[in-house]
This record gives sequence, structure tokens and C-alpha cells, in this order.
Amino acid sequence: MSDSRLQEWQDWHERRLATVSAPYGPLALTGTYWLSDHPDGHVEGLPGVWTPEGDGVVLRAAAEDRLTVDGRPLTGEVRLGQDTAPDATRVARGGRHLLVLCREGQWAVRDFDPDSAARRTFAGIDVYDHDERWVRPGLFRPYAQGRTVRVRNADGERRGLGLAGELVFTLDGDEHTLQVAVEGDGSLWAVLADATSGTDTYRFRFLRPPAPAEDGTVTVDFNRVLLPPCAFADHFICPFPPPGNTLPIELRAGERNRRTD
Repeated sequence: MSDSRLQEWQDWHERRLATVSAPYGPLALTGTYWLSDHPDGHVEGLPGVWTPEGDGVVLRAAAEDRLTVDGRPLTGEVRLGQDTAPDATRVARGGRHLLVLCREGQWAVRDFDPDSAARRTFAGIDVYDHDERWVRPGLFRPYAQGRTVRVRNADGERRGLGLAGELVFTLDGDEHTLQVAVEGDGSLWAVLADATSGTDTYRFRFLRPPAPAEDGTVTVDFNRVLLPPCAFADHFICPFPPPGNTLPIELRAGERNRRTD
């Protein structure tokens, strides 16, 4: 392995640590509140009254709620749409950011607190050493038509997972296949498990190869297998691997588990 390849991987790992431990990164999530569970709009632990209406959420607040919207105190009501990122929410209460999201037509509010216990006790991410063996040529084979499968999520609910094709690669002479989604930038995303899942590594992990070339070829670097957001906070709703995405091998590569003090 060249020194430059190792340095690239080390830089990637350092960027991951910075992203995870950022003030509004996954460690800061302290709650996900589904508004359908609170028909009166009152959510314990959240100030204000949150009511889904049509294609958005109406938030009503009084001065004592100490909420701000777009940086200004809210007294009265405002209509909210879905936020794009936890560090760019419209609603805040001091340092807390309250993110509005929608999944399969269901609205929720996520509470991101930079002073969360998970963020304060975070001590890093256990990773396997970089190994060139895990850098493999792959081939993306798109489906003629995208498909959606229902999979269990980390919160116990079953939700749809959109899949766009198969990623084919070989390890030690054996061919393996993963069902993958295609992201907006053309990159691939797979939810996978393997023979180490739940023992030496977290119960499942993510793989995010770059966008394939026009002929479908793509480099698959398992050294960059990621822990899902729910490995850092219980309030994420990460999807479990779809059928066929549990590899019959020990994938001793990439991120293993969160480390705490």
C-alpha cells in the first residue's frame, strides 16, 4: 500500500470523527418525536404546540416557550416545512435545534442538543486497520425499474427502502452481491451485515461507494464501511439490511463500534 493511499484513509477517518462529534452531528440527537403520537400537539420535553397540517407543521408558541424561528423570538404561530440539516433548522431554543422531518407522510420533530450526554462521553470510533485486500473492483447493475422493499428499522417499525440495482464484487474468488440505492449525486448506498455483525462490529453498517462509471464499474473500498447514525444515538430510524444483504464472511474492515469514556 502506498503512503498516499494510507494517508487518504487516515484523512477520511479524521473527517468522520469531526462530522460525528460536531455540535449538531448524530451524537447530539436526544429525541425523535412523531407528531401522530401527540394529537393535541403537546410533546413532553418540547416547548410549543406542534400540529401537522397538510404538507407542513404549524408551530404555536408563547413568549415563555423561548423559541426562535429564523433567529427571531416566536410569539404566535408559524408554518414549517421539512428542514434540510440539523445545523440549519428554522426553530431553536437556545443551543438546541429542533428539526422538522417527514417520513412516508408522517411528521416528526428531532431535538439536537450540543450538550447531549452521548456527545460529552464520545471517545472515538473503533476501526480496523486499513488493508488493501478490502479494496475491490465492483460492477453496478441497475434494475430495469426501481423497487421498494419493506424492512425493519432501528425503532422497530417497518418502512420502505428504495433500491435501484445490484453491486457485484468478488472476495477471495467468491462473487457477492449487495442491493443498493442510488443517491442524488449518483453515488451508491448499501445497508449490509456480515458474520461479525452484533459481535465484533455493530449489528449492521453502511457502505457508500462513489458513482459508477458509464460502464457500471466502480471501486468498492470496504475500509470505508460506516457505522449508521443509530450507532451514535438511539433516536435515529436507520433501516436494517434488506434480504440478501448479509454477507456470509467476516468483513473485518471499516468502522466497528462507537467508543465512549
